Amino acid sequence: QVQLVESGGGLVQPGGSLRLSCAASGSIFSINTMGWYRQAPGKQRELVAVIRSGGSTNYADSVKGRFTISRDNAKNTVYLQMNSLKPEDTAVDYCNADLNTGSSGRYYYTSNYWGQGTQVTVSS
Repeated sequence: QVQLVESGGGLVQPGGSLRLSCAASGSIFSINTMGWYRQAPGKQRELVAVIRSGGSTNYADSVKGRFTISRDNAKNTVYLQMNSLKPEDTAVDYCNADLNTGSSGRYYYTSNYWGQGTQVTVSS
């Protein structure tokens, strides 16, 4: 059974740092893409960062230069290092992943999974 588990959220003052982790477990052949989304109160969910199998990354304009996404394929884990945090970063952060979970002949079955979310609060 495939599962994504996030950790690392919490309360931090403006200018502080947090490191989020998301570990995928279960019957997984390989990971295509893993990323982070967030949803602040009263706002739509938005993409924060994504990292693909080849290592390429994309970031929301609001976090460029402050956040860094990385992955450890051996651990099926993605990380989000968040520096210079601002009150605007307060949100529930969700891990998302496209995973290859099965195969038929030369083809993989790819499914999308979500974690339960972790709260990030930036306040003085």
